[in-house]
Amino acid sequence: MQVTSEKNEQVAKLIFASIYPLYLDRLIKNGRTKEELDQVIKWFTGFNEDTLQTLIDEKVSFRTFFQKATIHPNAHLIKGVVCGYRIEEIEDEFELYKQCRQMEKLIDELAKGRKMDKILREVKK
Repeated sequence: MQVTSEKNEQVAKLIFASIYPLYLDRLIKNGRTKEELDQVIKWFTGFNEDTLQTLIDEKVSFRTFFQKATIHPNAHLIKGVVCGYRIEEIEDEFELYKQCRQMEKLIDELAKGRKMDKILREVKK
């Protein structure tokens, strides 16, 4: 599927705090924890616990959320299909949409029971 400017803008305007509980509910149903969810988000965004909670409390949009983030240097290793979109085929002009899908891919892997060391992609030396 192709990302459009409209779709990118639609995601950019979503409030992170309204989506976060949906991520959490899905993970809890699959036997995972809030701590694991936060660990994945913090790895991907570079946020610490306080910053993450502040962004939730302030009800920031995904645009603001990702503007404040320092995306992990290994994020390029996140590949696959999420919601019908192949992450590695999302064009650079839709960076925010790509970042959102990358984070959702990590959460999806967590929900499916993948081990944390595999989710938090580390380059093998």
